[in-house]
Amino acid sequence: MTLKYALAATALAFSGVTFAAPPAMEKGGMLVDAKGMTLYTYDKDTKDISKCSGPCAENWPPLMADADAKPDGQWTLAKREDGTLQWAYADKPLYTFAKDKPGEMNGDGKGGVWHMAKP
Repeated sequence: MTLKYALAATALAFSGVTFAAPPAMEKGGMLVDAKGMTLYTYDKDTKDISKCSGPCAENWPPLMADADAKPDGQWTLAKREDGTLQWAYADKPLYTFAKDKPGEMNGDGKGGVWHMAKP
């Protein structure tokens, strides 16, 4: 690496520029959150709008987004009934399943309306 590139890299590192990590990752053909929990979509949701609240959200916790989160490519934001935001992938809000442990996908196919999220 030349001195010019080393200086540029150092300047960037201390410039305050940060790159947000995606809210989830692909693992084995499915999307998982940072804790390794399988993510799901809900057939009753509409484009970037969550229809799962109350007891539904207790069983299917939404993948919440910070209030200042910004969409990026396929990653979009769904508005919840209470005004908070949750992450969506390809316009489909994302959830975990309360009865799963990391690496499990027990919620896939539940009620015929819950599906493992795929990239």
